[in-house]
Amino acid sequence: MWGGRFAGGPSSVMQEINASIPFDKRLWKQDIQGSLAHVKMLAKQDIIESDDANKIIVGLEQIFEEFSENGVPVDLMLEDIHMTIEKRLTEIIGPTAGRLHTARSRNDQVATAFRLWVRDAIDEVLASLHMLQCTIIGRAEENIDVILPGFTHLQVAQPVSLGHHFMAYYEMLRRDVDRFQSARDRLNMSPLGSAALAGTGFDLDRDMTAISLGFDGPMSNSLDAVSDRDFALDYLSAASQSALHLSRMAEEIIIWASQPYGFVSMSDQWSTGSSIMPQKRNPDAAELVRGHSGRITGQLNALMMVMKGLPLAYSKDMQNDKPPVFEAHDLFGLCIISMSGMIETLTVNADNMRKGANSGFSTATDLADWLVRDLNIPFREAHHITGAAVAHCEAQQIELSQISSETLKSIDSRIDGVTLPDLSVEGSVSSRTSYGGTAPNRVREMIQAAKKECGL
Repeated sequence: MWGGRFAGGPSSVMQEINASIPFDKRLWKQDIQGSLAHVKMLAKQDIIESDDANKIIVGLEQIFEEFSENGVPVDLMLEDIHMTIEKRLTEIIGPTAGRLHTARSRNDQVATAFRLWVRDAIDEVLASLHMLQCTIIGRAEENIDVILPGFTHLQVAQPVSLGHHFMAYYEMLRRDVDRFQSARDRLNMSPLGSAALAGTGFDLDRDMTAISLGFDGPMSNSLDAVSDRDFALDYLSAASQSALHLSRMAEEIIIWASQPYGFVSMSDQWSTGSSIMPQKRNPDAAELVRGHSGRITGQLNALMMVMKGLPLAYSKDMQNDKPPVFEAHDLFGLCIISMSGMIETLTVNADNMRKGANSGFSTATDLADWLVRDLNIPFREAHHITGAAVAHCEAQQIELSQISSETLKSIDSRIDGVTLPDLSVEGSVSSRTSYGGTAPNRVREMIQAAKKECGL
Protein backbone atom coordinates (compact mmCIF):
# COMPACT_ATOMS: atom_id res chain seq x y z
CA MET A 1 0.00 0.00 0.00
CA TRP A 2 2.72 2.48 0.94
CA GLY A 3 5.78 0.39 0.00
CA GLY A 4 6.98 2.71 -2.76
CA ARG A 5 8.54 4.98 -0.16
CA PHE A 6 10.19 2.18 1.84
CA ALA A 7 13.03 -0.18 0.95
CA GLY A 8 12.26 -2.68 3.72
CA GLY A 9 9.13 -4.07 5.34
CA PRO A 10 7.91 -3.55 8.88
CA SER A 11 9.02 -5.78 11.74
CA SER A 12 6.62 -8.34 13.09
CA VAL A 13 6.06 -6.23 16.19
CA MET A 14 5.41 -3.15 14.04
CA GLN A 15 2.85 -5.15 12.07
CA GLU A 16 1.10 -6.15 15.26
CA ILE A 17 0.99 -2.72 16.88
CA ASN A 18 0.06 -1.04 13.59
CA ALA A 19 -2.73 -3.40 12.56
CA SER A 20 -6.32 -2.59 13.49
CA ILE A 21 -8.04 -5.31 11.47
CA PRO A 22 -8.63 -7.51 14.57
CA PHE A 23 -11.14 -4.94 15.83
CA ASP A 24 -12.03 -2.59 12.97
CA LYS A 25 -13.30 -5.51 10.90
CA ARG A 26 -16.61 -4.64 12.55
CA LEU A 27 -16.79 -1.67 10.16
CA TRP A 28 -16.94 -3.82 7.03
CA LYS A 29 -20.57 -3.14 6.18
CA GLN A 30 -20.18 0.59 6.68
CA ASP A 31 -16.93 0.68 4.71
CA ILE A 32 -18.55 -1.01 1.74
CA GLN A 33 -21.54 1.30 2.08
CA GLY A 34 -19.25 4.33 1.93
CA SER A 35 -17.27 2.91 -1.00
CA LEU A 36 -20.43 2.30 -3.03
CA ALA A 37 -21.54 5.89 -2.48
CA HIS A 38 -18.09 7.18 -3.40
CA VAL A 39 -17.70 5.20 -6.62
CA LYS A 40 -21.17 6.12 -7.85
CA MET A 41 -20.34 9.76 -7.30
CA LEU A 42 -17.00 9.39 -9.12
CA ALA A 43 -18.81 7.97 -12.15
CA LYS A 44 -21.52 10.62 -12.08
CA GLN A 45 -18.84 13.35 -12.00
CA ASP A 46 -16.94 11.66 -14.88
CA ILE A 47 -13.90 11.24 -12.67
CA ILE A 48 -13.80 7.53 -13.53
CA GLU A 49 -15.40 5.63 -16.41
CA SER A 50 -18.86 4.19 -15.87
CA ASP A 51 -17.66 0.72 -16.90
CA ASP A 52 -14.98 0.83 -14.23
CA ALA A 53 -17.49 2.04 -11.68
CA ASN A 54 -19.86 -0.81 -12.53
CA LYS A 55 -17.07 -3.37 -12.13
CA ILE A 56 -16.20 -1.90 -8.74
CA ILE A 57 -19.85 -1.93 -7.66
CA VAL A 58 -20.27 -5.58 -8.66
CA GLY A 59 -17.05 -6.47 -6.85
CA LEU A 60 -18.07 -4.66 -3.66
CA GLU A 61 -21.45 -6.37 -3.70
CA GLN A 62 -19.70 -9.74 -4.03
CA ILE A 63 -17.46 -8.92 -1.06
CA PHE A 64 -20.54 -8.00 0.94
CA GLU A 65 -22.03 -11.42 0.26
CA GLU A 66 -18.76 -13.19 1.07
CA PHE A 67 -18.24 -11.41 4.36
CA SER A 68 -21.88 -11.94 5.30
CA GLU A 69 -21.51 -15.68 4.83
CA ASN A 70 -17.92 -16.33 5.92
CA GLY A 71 -16.88 -13.41 8.09
CA VAL A 72 -13.97 -11.05 7.54
CA PRO A 73 -10.50 -12.56 6.93
CA VAL A 74 -7.80 -11.19 9.24
CA ASP A 75 -4.37 -10.48 7.74
CA LEU A 76 -2.15 -8.17 9.80
CA MET A 77 -0.14 -7.25 6.70
CA LEU A 78 -3.25 -5.52 5.34
CA GLU A 79 -3.50 -3.42 8.51
CA ASP A 80 -7.20 -2.61 8.52
CA ILE A 81 -10.65 -3.36 7.13
CA HIS A 82 -10.24 -0.77 4.37
CA MET A 83 -7.18 -2.40 2.82
CA THR A 84 -8.67 -5.85 3.43
CA ILE A 85 -11.65 -4.92 1.27
CA GLU A 86 -9.49 -3.21 -1.35
CA LYS A 87 -7.21 -6.27 -1.67
CA ARG A 88 -10.18 -8.58 -2.08
CA LEU A 89 -11.68 -6.21 -4.64
CA THR A 90 -8.40 -6.31 -6.60
CA GLU A 91 -8.50 -10.12 -6.56
CA ILE A 92 -12.01 -10.04 -8.00
CA ILE A 93 -11.80 -7.31 -10.67
CA GLY A 94 -8.07 -6.68 -11.12
CA PRO A 95 -6.27 -3.30 -11.36
CA THR A 96 -9.56 -1.44 -11.89
CA ALA A 97 -10.04 -1.76 -8.12
CA GLY A 98 -7.34 0.87 -7.69
CA ARG A 99 -9.63 3.53 -9.14
CA LEU A 100 -11.91 3.30 -6.13
CA HIS A 101 -9.47 5.26 -3.98
CA THR A 102 -9.46 8.22 -6.37
CA ALA A 103 -10.08 11.48 -4.46
CA ARG A 104 -10.26 9.59 -1.18
CA SER A 105 -7.92 8.97 1.74
CA ARG A 106 -8.14 6.39 4.43
CA ASN A 107 -8.58 9.35 6.76
CA ASP A 108 -11.96 10.40 5.39
CA GLN A 109 -12.78 6.78 4.58
CA VAL A 110 -12.44 5.59 8.18
CA ALA A 111 -14.09 8.73 9.57
CA THR A 112 -17.08 8.03 7.34
CA ALA A 113 -17.32 4.33 8.15
CA PHE A 114 -16.96 4.96 11.88
CA ARG A 115 -19.66 7.64 11.84
CA LEU A 116 -21.99 5.26 10.02
CA TRP A 117 -21.23 2.53 12.58
CA VAL A 118 -21.88 4.80 15.55
CA ARG A 119 -25.09 6.00 13.95
CA ASP A 120 -26.23 2.39 13.55
CA ALA A 121 -25.20 1.71 17.16
CA ILE A 122 -27.29 4.63 18.39
CA ASP A 123 -30.30 3.32 16.47
CA GLU A 124 -29.84 -0.07 18.18
CA VAL A 125 -29.61 1.59 21.58
CA LEU A 126 -32.69 3.72 20.99
CA ALA A 127 -34.69 0.61 20.08
CA SER A 128 -33.45 -1.21 23.21
CA LEU A 129 -34.14 1.74 25.48
CA HIS A 130 -37.64 1.96 24.05
CA MET A 131 -38.17 -1.70 24.96
CA LEU A 132 -36.98 -1.02 28.51
CA GLN A 133 -39.23 2.04 28.79
CA CYS A 134 -42.23 -0.04 27.71
CA THR A 135 -41.37 -2.68 30.31
CA ILE A 136 -41.14 -0.05 33.05
CA ILE A 137 -44.44 1.52 32.02
CA GLY A 138 -46.13 -1.88 32.21
CA ARG A 139 -44.82 -2.65 35.69
CA ALA A 140 -45.67 0.87 36.87
CA GLU A 141 -49.26 0.49 35.72
CA GLU A 142 -49.58 -2.84 37.51
CA ASN A 143 -48.31 -1.38 40.79
CA ILE A 144 -49.90 2.06 41.11
CA ASP A 145 -51.63 1.08 44.36
CA VAL A 146 -48.70 -0.80 45.88
CA ILE A 147 -47.04 1.30 48.57
CA LEU A 148 -43.38 1.12 49.55
CA PRO A 149 -41.12 3.35 51.60
CA GLY A 150 -39.46 6.20 49.78
CA PHE A 151 -35.93 6.72 51.10
CA THR A 152 -33.49 9.53 51.64
CA HIS A 153 -30.05 8.56 52.98
CA LEU A 154 -31.44 4.99 52.70
CA GLN A 155 -33.63 5.84 55.70
CA VAL A 156 -37.41 5.62 55.50
CA ALA A 157 -38.67 9.06 54.49
CA GLN A 158 -42.22 9.06 53.07
CA PRO A 159 -44.45 6.40 51.55
CA VAL A 160 -44.73 6.38 47.78
CA SER A 161 -46.50 4.40 45.09
CA LEU A 162 -44.41 1.66 43.51
CA GLY A 163 -45.78 2.80 40.17
CA HIS A 164 -44.43 6.26 40.93
CA HIS A 165 -41.06 4.74 41.82
CA PHE A 166 -40.88 2.85 38.53
CA MET A 167 -41.81 5.98 36.59
CA ALA A 168 -38.85 7.83 38.11
CA TYR A 169 -36.64 5.49 36.11
CA TYR A 170 -38.76 6.06 33.03
CA GLU A 171 -37.93 9.76 33.33
CA MET A 172 -34.22 8.98 33.55
CA LEU A 173 -34.49 6.89 30.39
CA ARG A 174 -36.35 9.73 28.65
CA ARG A 175 -33.32 11.93 29.20
CA ASP A 176 -31.03 9.12 28.02
CA VAL A 177 -33.04 8.79 24.82
CA ASP A 178 -32.79 12.53 24.31
CA ARG A 179 -29.01 12.44 24.77
CA PHE A 180 -28.59 9.64 22.25
CA GLN A 181 -30.89 11.34 19.76
CA SER A 182 -28.98 14.60 20.17
CA ALA A 183 -25.69 12.75 19.64
CA ARG A 184 -27.11 11.19 16.49
CA ASP A 185 -28.23 14.56 15.17
CA ARG A 186 -24.78 16.07 15.72
CA LEU A 187 -22.86 13.22 14.09
CA ASN A 188 -25.01 13.11 10.98
CA MET A 189 -22.67 15.07 8.73
CA SER A 190 -20.43 13.43 6.14
CA PRO A 191 -16.62 13.62 6.19
CA LEU A 192 -16.38 11.76 2.87
CA GLY A 193 -14.57 13.84 0.25
CA SER A 194 -12.28 15.59 2.73
CA ALA A 195 -9.46 13.26 1.61
CA ALA A 196 -6.36 13.20 3.83
CA LEU A 197 -6.92 16.61 5.47
CA ALA A 198 -6.98 19.37 2.84
CA GLY A 199 -9.75 18.30 0.49
CA THR A 200 -9.04 17.41 -3.12
CA GLY A 201 -8.69 19.03 -6.54
CA PHE A 202 -11.17 16.61 -8.10
CA ASP A 203 -14.65 17.92 -8.88
CA LEU A 204 -16.50 15.97 -6.23
CA ASP A 205 -20.20 16.12 -5.44
CA ARG A 206 -20.04 15.81 -1.67
CA ASP A 207 -23.73 16.51 -1.30
CA MET A 208 -24.48 13.44 -3.41
CA THR A 209 -22.42 11.10 -1.24
CA ALA A 210 -23.73 12.67 1.95
CA ILE A 211 -27.37 12.25 0.93
CA SER A 212 -26.87 8.72 -0.38
CA LEU A 213 -25.39 7.71 2.99
CA GLY A 214 -28.26 9.28 4.92
CA PHE A 215 -26.26 12.24 6.22
CA ASP A 216 -27.74 15.70 6.44
CA GLY A 217 -24.89 17.14 4.38
CA PRO A 218 -21.09 17.29 4.07
CA MET A 219 -18.86 18.59 6.86
CA SER A 220 -17.65 22.08 6.03
CA ASN A 221 -13.99 21.85 7.12
CA SER A 222 -11.75 19.09 5.82
CA LEU A 223 -9.31 19.31 8.74
CA ASP A 224 -12.10 18.92 11.26
CA ALA A 225 -13.81 16.22 9.21
CA VAL A 226 -10.92 13.75 9.32
CA SER A 227 -9.80 14.49 12.89
CA ASP A 228 -13.11 14.85 14.74
CA ARG A 229 -14.13 12.10 17.12
CA ASP A 230 -16.67 14.11 19.09
CA PHE A 231 -19.35 11.78 17.79
CA ALA A 232 -17.64 8.81 19.45
CA LEU A 233 -17.22 10.74 22.69
CA ASP A 234 -20.88 11.81 22.50
CA TYR A 235 -21.89 8.18 22.16
CA LEU A 236 -19.73 7.11 25.09
CA SER A 237 -20.94 10.02 27.21
CA ALA A 238 -24.58 9.16 26.58
CA ALA A 239 -23.90 5.47 27.19
CA SER A 240 -22.05 6.23 30.41
CA GLN A 241 -24.83 8.37 31.80
CA SER A 242 -27.46 5.82 30.87
CA ALA A 243 -25.32 3.02 32.33
CA LEU A 244 -25.28 4.94 35.61
CA HIS A 245 -29.08 4.96 35.56
CA LEU A 246 -29.15 1.23 34.91
CA SER A 247 -26.67 0.76 37.75
CA ARG A 248 -28.98 2.63 40.13
CA MET A 249 -31.88 0.40 39.07
CA ALA A 250 -29.69 -2.65 39.58
CA GLU A 251 -28.64 -1.49 43.06
CA GLU A 252 -32.26 -1.12 44.13
CA ILE A 253 -33.13 -4.58 42.84
CA ILE A 254 -30.17 -6.00 44.78
CA ILE A 255 -31.30 -4.27 47.98
CA TRP A 256 -34.99 -5.08 47.49
CA ALA A 257 -34.26 -8.76 46.83
CA SER A 258 -32.18 -9.18 50.01
CA GLN A 259 -33.82 -11.02 52.88
CA PRO A 260 -33.87 -8.08 55.33
CA TYR A 261 -36.00 -6.20 52.80
CA GLY A 262 -37.84 -8.93 50.90
CA PHE A 263 -39.59 -6.38 48.69
CA VAL A 264 -39.12 -8.44 45.50
CA SER A 265 -38.05 -11.86 44.34
CA MET A 266 -35.98 -12.29 41.19
CA SER A 267 -36.84 -14.98 38.70
CA ASP A 268 -34.59 -17.98 38.13
CA GLN A 269 -33.85 -16.58 34.66
CA TRP A 270 -31.89 -13.68 36.14
CA SER A 271 -30.45 -15.29 39.28
CA THR A 272 -27.66 -17.70 40.08
CA GLY A 273 -26.91 -20.08 42.92
CA SER A 274 -23.94 -20.74 45.16
CA SER A 275 -21.41 -23.51 44.78
CA ILE A 276 -21.49 -24.18 48.53
CA MET A 277 -24.74 -22.71 49.92
CA PRO A 278 -27.75 -24.50 48.44
CA GLN A 279 -30.27 -21.94 49.65
CA LYS A 280 -28.76 -18.97 47.84
CA ARG A 281 -30.44 -17.02 45.05
CA ASN A 282 -27.92 -14.40 44.00
CA PRO A 283 -28.87 -11.30 41.97
CA ASP A 284 -25.84 -11.71 39.70
CA ALA A 285 -27.46 -10.14 36.63
CA ALA A 286 -28.15 -6.97 38.58
CA GLU A 287 -24.65 -7.00 40.06
CA LEU A 288 -23.11 -7.35 36.61
CA VAL A 289 -25.16 -4.44 35.28
CA ARG A 290 -23.92 -2.41 38.24
CA GLY A 291 -20.34 -3.53 37.59
CA HIS A 292 -20.46 -3.01 33.83
CA SER A 293 -21.32 0.65 34.36
CA GLY A 294 -17.76 1.13 35.61
CA ARG A 295 -16.30 -0.42 32.50
CA ILE A 296 -18.52 1.66 30.24
CA THR A 297 -17.59 4.93 31.93
CA GLY A 298 -13.97 3.78 31.81
CA GLN A 299 -14.15 3.58 28.03
CA LEU A 300 -15.30 7.21 27.89
CA ASN A 301 -12.27 8.19 29.95
CA ALA A 302 -9.98 6.10 27.73
CA LEU A 303 -11.05 7.86 24.54
CA MET A 304 -10.89 11.28 26.15
CA MET A 305 -7.28 10.58 27.08
CA VAL A 306 -6.51 9.53 23.49
CA MET A 307 -7.97 12.72 22.05
CA LYS A 308 -6.94 15.27 24.67
CA GLY A 309 -3.67 16.49 23.11
CA LEU A 310 -3.81 15.66 19.42
CA PRO A 311 -2.85 18.43 16.96
CA LEU A 312 -4.70 18.67 13.67
CA ALA A 313 -5.28 16.64 11.70
CA TYR A 314 -5.02 12.82 11.84
CA SER A 315 -2.62 10.96 14.14
CA LYS A 316 -2.21 7.22 14.53
CA ASP A 317 -3.31 7.57 18.16
CA MET A 318 -6.82 7.79 16.74
CA GLN A 319 -6.66 4.14 15.76
CA ASN A 320 -7.53 3.66 19.44
CA ASP A 321 -10.90 5.37 18.95
CA LYS A 322 -12.82 2.24 18.08
CA PRO A 323 -12.12 -0.37 20.81
CA PRO A 324 -13.61 1.81 23.58
CA VAL A 325 -16.78 2.39 21.57
CA PHE A 326 -17.09 -1.23 20.50
CA GLU A 327 -16.62 -2.58 24.03
CA ALA A 328 -18.93 -0.02 25.61
CA HIS A 329 -21.63 -0.71 23.02
CA ASP A 330 -21.49 -4.46 23.59
CA LEU A 331 -21.63 -4.11 27.38
CA PHE A 332 -24.33 -1.45 27.30
CA GLY A 333 -26.53 -3.54 25.01
CA LEU A 334 -26.29 -6.49 27.41
CA CYS A 335 -27.13 -4.23 30.35
CA ILE A 336 -30.28 -2.84 28.74
CA ILE A 337 -31.58 -6.27 27.74
CA SER A 338 -30.76 -7.71 31.17
CA MET A 339 -32.48 -4.86 32.97
CA SER A 340 -35.59 -5.29 30.83
CA GLY A 341 -35.68 -8.97 31.67
CA MET A 342 -35.17 -8.45 35.38
CA ILE A 343 -37.85 -5.79 35.72
CA GLU A 344 -40.34 -7.72 33.61
CA THR A 345 -39.99 -10.88 35.73
CA LEU A 346 -39.70 -9.34 39.22
CA THR A 347 -42.22 -10.68 41.72
CA VAL A 348 -43.42 -7.86 43.96
CA ASN A 349 -44.05 -8.58 47.64
CA ALA A 350 -46.62 -5.87 48.34
CA ASP A 351 -47.10 -6.82 52.01
CA ASN A 352 -43.42 -6.42 52.82
CA MET A 353 -43.32 -3.14 50.93
CA ARG A 354 -46.27 -1.76 52.86
CA LYS A 355 -44.75 -2.94 56.13
CA GLY A 356 -41.57 -1.10 55.22
CA ALA A 357 -43.54 2.02 54.28
CA ASN A 358 -45.29 1.92 57.63
CA SER A 359 -42.02 1.90 59.56
CA GLY A 360 -39.91 4.83 60.62
CA PHE A 361 -42.93 7.14 61.16
CA SER A 362 -43.02 7.82 57.43
CA THR A 363 -46.19 9.94 57.65
CA ALA A 364 -44.70 12.48 60.04
CA THR A 365 -44.50 15.09 57.30
CA ASP A 366 -48.24 14.66 56.73
CA LEU A 367 -48.89 15.60 60.34
CA ALA A 368 -46.64 18.66 60.04
CA ASP A 369 -48.33 19.69 56.80
CA TRP A 370 -51.75 19.35 58.43
CA LEU A 371 -50.70 21.60 61.32
CA VAL A 372 -49.64 24.24 58.79
CA ARG A 373 -52.60 23.88 56.46
CA ASP A 374 -55.47 23.45 58.95
CA LEU A 375 -54.22 25.17 62.10
CA ASN A 376 -52.12 27.89 60.47
CA ILE A 377 -49.07 26.99 62.53
CA PRO A 378 -45.74 28.10 60.99
CA PHE A 379 -43.93 25.15 59.48
CA ARG A 380 -40.89 25.33 61.76
CA GLU A 381 -43.17 25.13 64.80
CA ALA A 382 -45.17 22.34 63.16
CA HIS A 383 -41.91 20.51 62.57
CA HIS A 384 -41.06 20.76 66.28
CA ILE A 385 -44.53 19.60 67.37
CA THR A 386 -44.40 16.64 65.03
CA GLY A 387 -40.96 15.69 66.27
CA ALA A 388 -42.31 15.59 69.82
CA ALA A 389 -45.25 13.46 68.65
CA VAL A 390 -42.85 11.01 67.00
CA ALA A 391 -40.79 10.80 70.19
CA HIS A 392 -43.97 9.99 72.15
CA CYS A 393 -45.00 7.26 69.70
CA GLU A 394 -41.52 5.81 69.75
CA ALA A 395 -41.55 5.67 73.54
CA GLN A 396 -45.02 4.09 73.59
CA GLN A 397 -44.17 1.76 70.69
CA ILE A 398 -47.19 2.82 68.68
CA GLU A 399 -47.61 4.06 65.13
CA LEU A 400 -48.09 7.73 64.41
CA SER A 401 -51.57 7.01 63.09
CA GLN A 402 -52.49 5.73 66.58
CA ILE A 403 -51.67 8.93 68.43
CA SER A 404 -54.65 10.61 70.14
CA SER A 405 -55.78 14.21 69.85
CA GLU A 406 -55.42 14.51 73.64
CA THR A 407 -51.75 13.59 73.39
CA LEU A 408 -51.21 16.11 70.63
CA LYS A 409 -53.02 18.78 72.67
CA SER A 410 -50.67 18.06 75.56
CA ILE A 411 -47.78 18.78 73.21
CA ASP A 412 -49.33 21.99 71.88
CA SER A 413 -52.54 23.58 73.16
CA ARG A 414 -53.48 24.85 69.70
CA ILE A 415 -54.40 21.29 68.74
CA ASP A 416 -57.83 21.33 70.34
CA GLY A 417 -61.24 20.21 69.14
CA VAL A 418 -60.07 19.21 65.68
CA THR A 419 -60.27 16.02 63.66
CA LEU A 420 -56.83 14.54 63.09
CA PRO A 421 -55.72 13.84 59.53
CA ASP A 422 -55.44 10.37 58.01
CA LEU A 423 -51.91 9.39 58.94
CA SER A 424 -51.98 5.97 57.28
CA VAL A 425 -49.54 5.30 54.45
CA GLU A 426 -52.49 5.08 52.05
CA GLY A 427 -53.75 8.46 53.18
CA SER A 428 -50.29 9.95 52.85
CA VAL A 429 -49.78 8.68 49.29
CA SER A 430 -53.26 9.79 48.22
CA SER A 431 -52.67 13.29 49.56
CA ARG A 432 -49.59 13.94 47.39
CA THR A 433 -51.58 15.43 44.52
CA SER A 434 -49.16 18.10 43.32
CA TYR A 435 -47.97 17.78 39.73
CA GLY A 436 -45.37 15.03 39.63
CA GLY A 437 -46.49 13.72 43.01
CA THR A 438 -47.09 10.14 44.10
CA ALA A 439 -50.90 10.23 44.43
CA PRO A 440 -52.39 7.41 42.34
CA ASN A 441 -54.32 9.78 40.08
CA ARG A 442 -51.12 11.68 39.32
CA VAL A 443 -49.21 8.47 38.65
CA ARG A 444 -51.94 7.38 36.23
CA GLU A 445 -51.55 10.69 34.41
CA MET A 446 -47.79 10.13 34.14
CA ILE A 447 -48.28 6.62 32.82
CA GLN A 448 -50.85 7.68 30.23
CA ALA A 449 -48.51 10.42 28.99
CA ALA A 450 -45.64 7.95 28.82
CA LYS A 451 -47.72 5.38 26.93
CA LYS A 452 -48.66 8.02 24.39
CA GLU A 453 -45.03 9.10 24.05
CA CYS A 454 -43.92 5.49 23.52
CA GLY A 455 -46.74 4.64 21.11
CA LEU A 456 -48.41 2.16 23.46
